[in-house]
Amino acid sequence: MFRQRLLILVPHPDDEVVGCAALIGRARAAGAQVFTLLLTTGIPPIERMWPWERASYRDRIALRMSEYDRSLAQLDVVDAGRLTIPSRTVKDHLPDAYGLIRDAIEAVRPDMMWAPAYEGGHQDHDTANFLGSLFRDRVDVWEFAEYTYWGGKVRSNWFPETARTTMSIQLSDEERAAKRARLDVYASERGNLSYVERDCETVRPLLAHDYSAPSHPPPLFYQRFQWVPYHPRVDHTRPQDVTRAFNDFAPPKQVERFIAV
Repeated sequence: MFRQRLLILVPHPDDEVVGCAALIGRARAAGAQVFTLLLTTGIPPIERMWPWERASYRDRIALRMSEYDRSLAQLDVVDAGRLTIPSRTVKDHLPDAYGLIRDAIEAVRPDMMWAPAYEGGHQDHDTANFLGSLFRDRVDVWEFAEYTYWGGKVRSNWFPETARTTMSIQLSDEERAAKRARLDVYASERGNLSYVERDCETVRPLLAHDYSAPSHPPPLFYQRFQWVPYHPRVDHTRPQDVTRAFNDFAPPKQVERFIAV
């Protein structure tokens, strides 16, 4: 399943570990060159923070970037670019994100691209999956499971649909220990990563998702605590606003084809 040049879409610093640390290790062991493309800083917009925390906003971003740098060094992968926008806003910057991916594909020339699954875990994950789908005519696109609330239960590294093409790997003792250590690199996110599976990782060719609707009936993972009136860690985005952004977006290549016809 591993090709010679692999590009991974990383919505936030830590997704490369949560979803595919062991898979990356096996790809590197098989001789593949692995590149990552970071889509956000991993920190929500400053206006979503508590007022008394806002003075440390730049420091929080710097810390998250330093953790990401350490993670890439441990995984032995190449940084192919970064989009320094806040977390939870990729849907609002689709032209920029699309352009970054397009330019990275032209520069890196991958023969395979991975994106987080369309599973309702985080709106940026779903948006990265949507963006990946726009490049299926240029590169072989796969999706890796991270976490979902499908069926009202938190699950990680698991696909609810059984597909013939799904590949699940069981981590060895050495891989489990390595993943645990790499999760520890993200000390700033320690409280958010306790549910991450360390026994398996799962990947499959990108399915033909219906991006006009959420990945599964509500609540999605990021909707679990939307009953809380306000908290910086709660994403109050409505899934229909995410899917509307997908439906309203016309990639440049689609516009060009329409004009040509």
